[in-house]
Amino acid sequence: MKKHLIVSDILFYLVLPYVIWEYGKAPLGDYWAMLLSTVPGILYTVYRFFAERQFNVTGLFIMASLSINTIIDLLSQNAERMQQNNVWVSVGFGLFWLATILIKKPFGLYLMADIAYLQGQKREDSLKLYKQPKLLPMFYLVSFVFAMQNLISAGLRAFLLGKYGIAQYDKILFFMKIYGWVFTVVIMVTFVFVGMRISEATPDDGDDRNQSLV
Repeated sequence: MKKHLIVSDILFYLVLPYVIWEYGKAPLGDYWAMLLSTVPGILYTVYRFFAERQFNVTGLFIMASLSINTIIDLLSQNAERMQQNNVWVSVGFGLFWLATILIKKPFGLYLMADIAYLQGQKREDSLKLYKQPKLLPMFYLVSFVFAMQNLISAGLRAFLLGKYGIAQYDKILFFMKIYGWVFTVVIMVTFVFVGMRISEATPDDGDDRNQSLV
């Protein structure tokens, strides 16, 4: 990950939300300050989405996720309910990933095909390769990791909300961001592992197809 992206992530996902929450809760109230604190992260994510030109299944999933979270936040009406609803939204996304495993259509398969597409590979070729029996379990693994990321996130947020309450939202924000970064490392390690397996299974035909996925 490039250094400037790390700085940008910290700025838009932690620093700006914290500043908005800290200085906005007195004049605006907890709910509106919390709602406003999500804006930098949403705008930054949308910018990254268009800048990286992820117009694909994964991109649509990201935009749908942002839309659902924003709508839920707007309908929550108060800060505590907003946090409680975020717990259930995370549970919902976790169950979505598990459902794709149960119906034998692991979403991780399409995620990795989109990553290969961004590197110049045809989605059709990638999907055909990835559906081979020796590789398909890898995409169940990717889907399972994302399911756990959401479900553990829901459990952690619920625990922090019970421990600190909405009055100490800054602590909830801090620990959730730390958790997000830690799990990003887990996801990157998973991608590297799966990418190595794909490279081993890719025929050496003189090109570099699907040799690098992260």
